[in-house]
Amino acid sequence: MDANEVIIEKLNKLETLLVSSVKQILTVEDLINYTGFSRSYIYKLVHKNILPYSKPNGKTLFFQKNEIDSFLLQNKSVSNAQLTQKAFDYVAKSK
Repeated sequence: MDANEVIIEKLNKLETLLVSSVKQILTVEDLINYTGFSRSYIYKLVHKNILPYSKPNGKTLFFQKNEIDSFLLQNKSVSNAQLTQKAFDYVAKSK
């Protein structure tokens, strides 16, 4: 693969990522690019009703970007600094 082909490939990937980041309704392909999940993992999450989706025509899957963002950010871990701050706030409030 020569340098021009590498550059074209990288530009195509960038274009795909930019288009996916602007869209509010995502297809499976868009979701693959947006999350980095594999196709099989997405279908597994859909099959188990873990990932919110729409299937208006009974065949094609669509995903709302804001629902995907919420899914990706669930089960957030608290840092040690945040935990310490909560403890200080609790003790100060209890006095």
